[in-house]
Amino acid sequence: MNFLRRRLSDSSFVANLPNGYMPDLQRPESSSSSPASPATERRHPQPLAASFSSPGSSLFSSFSSAMKQSPQPPSGLMEPPTPVTPVVQRPRILLVIDDAHTDWSKYFHGKKVNGDIEIRVEQAEFSELNLAAYVTGGCMVDMQVVRNGTKIVRSFKPDFILVRQHAYSMALAEDYRSLVIGLQYGGLPAVNSLYSVYNFCSKPWVFSQLIKIFHSLGPEKFPLVEQTFFPNHKPME
Repeated sequence: MNFLRRRLSDSSFVANLPNGYMPDLQRPESSSSSPASPATERRHPQPLAASFSSPGSSLFSSFSSAMKQSPQPPSGLMEPPTPVTPVVQRPRILLVIDDAHTDWSKYFHGKKVNGDIEIRVEQAEFSELNLAAYVTGGCMVDMQVVRNGTKIVRSFKPDFILVRQHAYSMALAEDYRSLVIGLQYGGLPAVNSLYSVYNFCSKPWVFSQLIKIFHSLGPEKFPLVEQTFFPNHKPME
């Protein structure tokens, strides 16, 4: 090895080499400084390229970049987040048809439908009501009542009817069957049912239903007081 080193260091030996043979040895020395040794390179590691990064850091940088591009409010003017308000269900209106001797609102005070829908009670007699019923619009009730000397006029759409008063009487101007028909026309649920309320406006009609039960069960199980029906007074003369 020492022999080869001496021969390669001899300038006359290198000059007599054929063209193209060991061209690296024939190039003139560069004016630049010699490259650093591996030890020096290890002491000064090169920084990693910016494009080389882990998937997690790449996702975070993309997210950060998107946040920077989104418009930010001026400093000191940031509004607090608006709290989400729960949807409040409207109160269900219960129309009680009864006289003022019984205050039905106290029986439903604090009661709620399905645990979260309040009940609003409106109470009036048949004589204090008027209405308009529609095919698709339900039933709009007008109420005019006097409470403690104060006249109250209200219009509302009831959700349920509680009937505690007779809709028909032989007395003058006490035939309220048209109101029952209007409530039925508006499709309102009721207790008792509006069908039964209307049927009970005529006692002979109710008795005819009892006659059906009498014939079905027999006089031993369902006795009836025998009666005779006349449509008017003429057959009685």
